Amino acid sequence: MTFQPLKVELIVEAYLRGMRVDRFLMKHFRNYSAWRMQRMIQAGCARLDGRVLELDERLYFGQRIEFHLIEPPDKLLPPEAIELEVLFEDPWLMVVNKPAGMICHPTGDFQAGSLCNAVQAHLDRQTPFPGMLRPGIVHRLDRQTSGAIAVPKEHLSHRRVSIEFQRERVSKSYLALVEGVIPRDEFTIDLPIGQARGDTILMSAKAGAIDARPSKTRIRVLKRFERQTFVEARPYTGRNHQIRVHLAEAGFPIVADEYYEAGGRLKPKRPDLPEDWQPEDDVFPNAVDPETGLTRHFLHAYRLAFAHPMTEQWMEFRAPLTSDLRAALYRLGKIVKSNSFNHH
Repeated sequence: MTFQPLKVELIVEAYLRGMRVDRFLMKHFRNYSAWRMQRMIQAGCARLDGRVLELDERLYFGQRIEFHLIEPPDKLLPPEAIELEVLFEDPWLMVVNKPAGMICHPTGDFQAGSLCNAVQAHLDRQTPFPGMLRPGIVHRLDRQTSGAIAVPKEHLSHRRVSIEFQRERVSKSYLALVEGVIPRDEFTIDLPIGQARGDTILMSAKAGAIDARPSKTRIRVLKRFERQTFVEARPYTGRNHQIRVHLAEAGFPIVADEYYEAGGRLKPKRPDLPEDWQPEDDVFPNAVDPETGLTRHFLHAYRLAFAHPMTEQWMEFRAPLTSDLRAALYRLGKIVKSNSFNHH
């Protein structure tokens, strides 16, 4: 696609008052580097009431800024044409049913195939040129956790949704299949979670965990099987691996969990992987459950609810169970419809 210059008009938001013009414009156009944005400003592309703005000028609430984008963005996420199951979309926000095996953003060995790469391609189809919008990740799901995830499409909705998550004003429900038969219908796990000693990635709810923070999860039994229990987990805090750690510590680890086992113990490090193993391969020795056929943990972000960042209307989204999780339930001898769960 050939880049075509574009003129836009922006109104300075209250929370951006007092900000330098280059920083203000970079908030709105997040795929531009500071160097490229400053070069356009110095070329006279930013104006206020017909007057060219200087690079170091500060802006005030309510001012109308005219900006002429004469260069393409230079800080692009590589777009990838990956099909997405979009549960909701409007000009400010998307909610996606993330598949298992997809990381939220490029990192480490996983530099391709992320949710961000897929959403970038989706957004590029909605704008005059690629990179005008950049996806924002305000919360994360583990790579092998499927389900609903919110992705703001521009800076103000990103900020407001981020604040809702930081202040824990979001309601989330997960579906999990755990090892063992839970006797109680409902109970709460209220244990601080921190980094596991001797590990830079895994978490722990045991005494001595590093930088432990208060964590609370409500568990409700949905179905009991012969050796497993199907549950709803509602986290009231947002710690890394929270549901997995809490259930394992309670003695009911999630089926096919790669890392955590009963009593909150960490599984032995997986053995050396074959030479032809690739990061996109989803089968790990520690995450195989012959009884259900699963090769990833049974955890699914089923329900997500929060206030819309612009309209403030309370919204609720539900992501259907993925085919592998439904198949796991079938193999246990029960048919469970993904839209049949009663929440309270």
